[in-house]
Amino acid sequence: MSLAGTGSPRLMGILNVTPDSFSDAGRHFDPEVAIDHGLRMAAEGADIIDIGGESTRPGATRVGAAEQLQRVLPVLTGLRRQLPAGCLLSIDTTQAEVAGAALAAGAGIVNDVSAGRDDPALFDLVRHSGAGLILMHMQGTPMSMQTAPHYEDVVREVREFLLGRAAAAEAAGIPREQIAIDPGIGFGKTKLHNLQLLAALGTLVNSGYPVVLGASRKRFMGSICNVDEFHELVGATCATTALGVMAGVRLFRVHDVRENRQALDVAWALREQMQV
Repeated sequence: MSLAGTGSPRLMGILNVTPDSFSDAGRHFDPEVAIDHGLRMAAEGADIIDIGGESTRPGATRVGAAEQLQRVLPVLTGLRRQLPAGCLLSIDTTQAEVAGAALAAGAGIVNDVSAGRDDPALFDLVRHSGAGLILMHMQGTPMSMQTAPHYEDVVREVREFLLGRAAAAEAAGIPREQIAIDPGIGFGKTKLHNLQLLAALGTLVNSGYPVVLGASRKRFMGSICNVDEFHELVGATCATTALGVMAGVRLFRVHDVRENRQALDVAWALREQMQV
């Protein structure tokens, strides 16, 4: 599945089927509740529903493949039966066993926060399936990533890492057009690191790979806005979506679909007009 493409960028609605996600605290852990929420996000304008059964919040512990599958498969199969054909499904996992079962159940994209480092079998799976693959940068692991993250040059180091992992995926036989890269906002970064990466999104876009931005409700924006509650960072998230559209980002991973759909559409219309 190609993640490149032209035209308006795509919006990914986040569907965490976990009891411990940072922003929704298990609100969608029940499969029926999760399915309803996925359908609502699609109705509000999500092009992709990204389903995950393992939290990657700071300090999170790992969840085995069997538990992830128990969480995500009922939701994924239920959504595939009910979603419009044009709405895609993505599986958020680092494990080939989970990704394989999800792809067999109707997912078309693998979103791997480890960029293929956790499970060497993942690249082969994606190559054989023809799925899209999102490779994300993370310094450390979810358990340790926010313990004094350090870079000499965060933009250069993140870019080099992502290009290296994309090259490894291509060397494994995955076509370039199926690969997208994600700077991993909030994953092993300080507030300053996150701001530097957002200010330099064009540097990643110029790599030639589609760029994914996942800044939704991230804590660093709360420190800027003097907001403690994650759900009150909708406006802040929309600001990053508009910024990303203008920089050339192709996919946006968000919790609040309706509001970010508006931000994306208006920013895209402006960007198109600026290029006339």
